[in-house]
Amino acid sequence: MAPKAKAPKAAAKTAEAPKAAAKMAEAPKVEEKKPEKRKAEEEKTEEAAAAEPPAKEAKVEPVTEKEMDAPADSRKALTGEISFHVPDTTLNVIPTMGGRVLASLSDGGCQYLIAGARANVGMKAGRYMFETRILEVLPLPDAGGFGRKGAPASRATVRVGFSTAGSPLVLGDSEEQVFFDTDGSFCVGKTRRPVCRKFFRDQTVGVLLNLDTKSENNNTISLFIDGVRACHPQALPEGLQGKMLFPHLAFRNVKVLTNWGPEPIKALPFKCRMLGTAADADAVKAKAPEGKDGKYEVVLPVGFPDEGTFEWLDSFLEQNPQYVELSDRKIIKWAASSGMFSSKGWGGSIDKPAFNYGMPGMDDNSIRRIINSMAGLMPRNYVVMEVRQNLCEADRKEILKRFSAPCFKKVAHVVMGEPKADYKKVQHEKILKEKQAKSDAAWRAAKADKKRKKDTEKKAKQFAELRKKMEEEKKKKAEEAKKKNEEAAAKKVAEAEKKKAEAAEKKKEGEEKKEGEEKKEEEKKDEENKEDEKK
Repeated sequence: MAPKAKAPKAAAKTAEAPKAAAKMAEAPKVEEKKPEKRKAEEEKTEEAAAAEPPAKEAKVEPVTEKEMDAPADSRKALTGEISFHVPDTTLNVIPTMGGRVLASLSDGGCQYLIAGARANVGMKAGRYMFETRILEVLPLPDAGGFGRKGAPASRATVRVGFSTAGSPLVLGDSEEQVFFDTDGSFCVGKTRRPVCRKFFRDQTVGVLLNLDTKSENNNTISLFIDGVRACHPQALPEGLQGKMLFPHLAFRNVKVLTNWGPEPIKALPFKCRMLGTAADADAVKAKAPEGKDGKYEVVLPVGFPDEGTFEWLDSFLEQNPQYVELSDRKIIKWAASSGMFSSKGWGGSIDKPAFNYGMPGMDDNSIRRIINSMAGLMPRNYVVMEVRQNLCEADRKEILKRFSAPCFKKVAHVVMGEPKADYKKVQHEKILKEKQAKSDAAWRAAKADKKRKKDTEKKAKQFAELRKKMEEEKKKKAEEAKKKNEEAAAKKVAEAEKKKAEAAEKKKEGEEKKEGEEKKEEEKKDEENKEDEKK
């Protein structure tokens, strides 16, 4: 650790960082020739990012600005530097410039894992902002990005927002977190929705948290890109209102600059105080973690496989959240938080699960080597969960070599024999909960099956009734059609007989007429003959 005498000098340097960054932002850009190798790597990085499915950008309506200029505040100002405590950062975070610039490891599988860092100063009242800026997008060692089906590309990602103390370090893992990401989405835990345009490298992003009860935008969070409002103020979820919220960054394959003040890199349309100049009454400082007697513990649980070792670990971490788990199980959880999933299942055991991501750096266990190497360089409390290795003396010695720094205290915790009453109680509750869950699931399944059978019988009955009704209607229609056909046939016969009778009558009339005419002609001839005889 650095001597206290050097701290003011470092603080003076870091205080100049925002101003220097502001000058750099305003200075005209000069094109410089990049080495061919770096140029090729950047092209590969862009291709990997292009392989990602494009995210939908939100259509942002014009916003009527309701934020007012910050009034003068005579209260005592916040003292001390805003920084990131080591335990509040993931193992792949590399802080520089006194914590003002953060980078993430981008090799050996770390290029797929999202890094996270939570600041040591939070807010409980007032209206303050902080800024961040993507300084560099790191070139990736592999241009692929996609492995098996379901594996995400290792593209550059930045998430910026606020979270509660003790929440997971990867933003998006808890409902105790709110943030914006580079895709232009506003997220509450795992729930996300597009609200603004995307932001990129060399753009200054300001995040404003309004907890001022006198403001119209009370309990809201807003995003500004290069000093321009990017979206409407987003309401904090009810679960976070009234809680102390800390600035939080999560990123992958980038270098980011953080600015806490006193002046913003990009001024907003209204005057807003930076978090570094907040009133002491509005801020809360997280205590710097200190080990027992100035040392941090490295705990090696020693127990038999499948004898409750990981159950003991879960209980231990719940009671001692200041410890960081080092295990393959933890790496898989971290990968899942970063959007990585296996399409072939895990296989293996709980202690040594198989990494089936289909991605270099992950499946070859390079990620395990990198994380184990970084752990020995970062002073914090660890629990090294290697069931087989912790049982063997030679393997334990190899593990402890990684923690040779004087700040570490090695502890072997034997997890054998008769468990304690509190452990039994927790396990009994867990077993009872599992049994109850299975019982509830079986009851719901039986209920669903009963309902399904009842619905099936009801549908069958309705179908039978419908079929019977259709058959009756069909029969009725057939009878009506038959009757109609019979009536039509009878009518046709009657018409034919009528026509026949009319024809016969007509013929008879014709014959009678003919006979009458013949009779008249005969009578006429008879009269003519009589007249001739008289003459």
